[in-house]
Amino acid sequence: MKPHRRVIAAVADGGFSLLALGGGLHPRARPERHGVERIRGLSYGEGVRRLDVWRPVDRPGPLPAMLYLHGGGFQQLSRDTHWLMALAFARQGMVVFSADYRLAPRHPFPAAHEDACAALAWVQEHAAEHGGDADRLSLAGDSAGGNLVASLAVACSWRRPEAYAAALFDSGVRPRAVLAKYGMFQVSDSARLFRQRAMPWVVQERIVDVEDCYLPQGAQEFADPLLVLEQAGPVDRELPAFFLPVGTGDPLLDDTRRMEAALQRRGASVEARYYPGELHGFTGFIWREQARQAWADMFRFLADRELVADGDAKPAFG
Repeated sequence: MKPHRRVIAAVADGGFSLLALGGGLHPRARPERHGVERIRGLSYGEGVRRLDVWRPVDRPGPLPAMLYLHGGGFQQLSRDTHWLMALAFARQGMVVFSADYRLAPRHPFPAAHEDACAALAWVQEHAAEHGGDADRLSLAGDSAGGNLVASLAVACSWRRPEAYAAALFDSGVRPRAVLAKYGMFQVSDSARLFRQRAMPWVVQERIVDVEDCYLPQGAQEFADPLLVLEQAGPVDRELPAFFLPVGTGDPLLDDTRRMEAALQRRGASVEARYYPGELHGFTGFIWREQARQAWADMFRFLADRELVADGDAKPAFG
């Protein structure tokens, strides 16, 4: 592991952490201002396997359920840095389960993918206890979290050889939709992203660092849901519907393009949205017009599938 990459990761994700945690101090970030309550730190397994439940108050249930998995290159960030995402979806009348997972380099593959499978199995079993409807279940995540929710869709659609993925398939859990925001859908061969597209050196180093930290033993199929969708045989169960938002200035743009094409070839329901000029993580900058449009697009996508409590979606914040 090269020390300068640790510095780059700390600066990039540290800046996001400060912005997110600082924003959480604003009075309008309080869940009660939005008719939402937050239940913190429920365990879905040993160690750091913790999740928060964000749910509307005074709303008749059961309500649609969502599992949200944060980004951070499999190395950093948490459910606390992604409070805005959970709150925004909960405002739409959803019970949102926002989960942490073990992080690299201390916990390389398959730690995050194991934890994602365990979190989804927990949500399937316990959603009703918190007012959620596991039959109206969606998955959402950004960046590394986008990879994880796409991998969960793979595990729910093919019976995989990995024990943790096979257990999830055997549980019968069937998410109806996946919102994978600007995902890194293939962790291996990360240099593919800048072979034919010029990128600043610091961005290249950040991308390669994700692979080096999370896949120190080399390529692992379940870490690359894009390759599974491009290369695997027929599904055992129907794939959920996918919504894929990404900015055209995002270094991971090509992964979304390939993911859209792979899902289309399989006849899956997929809607990709490309937001001109926007960079990685742009949906977190809710004061920007295109970020607000992306949130409106996500809410409409969920509403079309009856995965929000109300047919008329609220703005992300307002």
